[in-house]
Amino acid sequence: MNTTPTLPAEWADQSAVMLTWPHPGSDWDDQLEEVEQLYLEISHHITRRQALLVVCHSESHYRRTADRMKAAKIRGERVHFAIAPSNDSWARDHGPLTVLGPGGPQLLDFQFNGWGAKYPYELDNLISPTLFKSGIFGNTTGRSVALVLEGGALETDGQGTLLATRSSILDKRRNPALNQQQVESQLASQLGFRRFLWLAHGHLSGDDTDGHIDTLVRFADPATLIHVTAQPDDPDFPELEAMVSELKAFRQADGEPYRLLALPPPPACLGDNGERLPASYANFLIINDAVLLPVYGGPGDAQAQEVLQQAFPGREIIPVNCLPLIRQHGSLHCITMQFPAQLRLHRSESVRAAG
Repeated sequence: MNTTPTLPAEWADQSAVMLTWPHPGSDWDDQLEEVEQLYLEISHHITRRQALLVVCHSESHYRRTADRMKAAKIRGERVHFAIAPSNDSWARDHGPLTVLGPGGPQLLDFQFNGWGAKYPYELDNLISPTLFKSGIFGNTTGRSVALVLEGGALETDGQGTLLATRSSILDKRRNPALNQQQVESQLASQLGFRRFLWLAHGHLSGDDTDGHIDTLVRFADPATLIHVTAQPDDPDFPELEAMVSELKAFRQADGEPYRLLALPPPPACLGDNGERLPASYANFLIINDAVLLPVYGGPGDAQAQEVLQQAFPGREIIPVNCLPLIRQHGSLHCITMQFPAQLRLHRSESVRAAG
């Protein structure tokens, strides 16, 4: 019997999506109202199709968030709350990864160290263990893994292929004692990867994740890759062109080249100090029957929607204005973590006690 785990592709059927709700003690404090409105919009789109796990910072934060969701007419029967203190809201990187095996789903808690100790992370790194203890995942087991790894650094076809940048995983600030072979061995045993497609190129100005793949290239199906582009006069152009050359050289398991679909450049998004922000149309979220596409108020928005419709002909493409998120150097995929259909949520005992 094959006991190798599988990390499902994002387009596989899902049971739920996790959001770690922003709170006043996080970097969102000065734009909390605007960001919460965006979270409510995203919650609406998700709960039309599947369940939603909302992680709140405290009991009072839970009560306030539940009231806001009720006022926004979010489908309450599809919302599950849990309480776990957080530094920030990037659920893609501090949330658990779900693998499937012969015994059913299993949750893996990889270590999170603030993208190489760039930002505070101690509370975020405890979120998954706290969720495991809360009962929100029922009898599904959760297990700690010593490897430092963020979900935004992984892209898979669901068939044992990992697509990733070297800079975001093979990083001495994450795992200083491990070489490439040792990292690959852990990724194979924990997540079931058998093929490793490593990108040496790919960079967006303003990125502080060391090149997370979910801002650069995404699988649309096992044979199709969707990638970002830049104008020739953009400082990012040489790196992204070199990345595309690498993608053209990659092969599927059967030896065939990948079908490549190019996303248009988004408008230049600048921070309060004039710094470039890493806006990316590749930071989309696939959910049941739909794709949530981050848009930024430029002519590329409509073009990106057309590209995704070509890539996902059977899904509704829903544009979501993510300008509030990009101000903190992240976007839509970064704040979410999906769970496969085999994993079912249960009402958290801590929230029952608080309710």
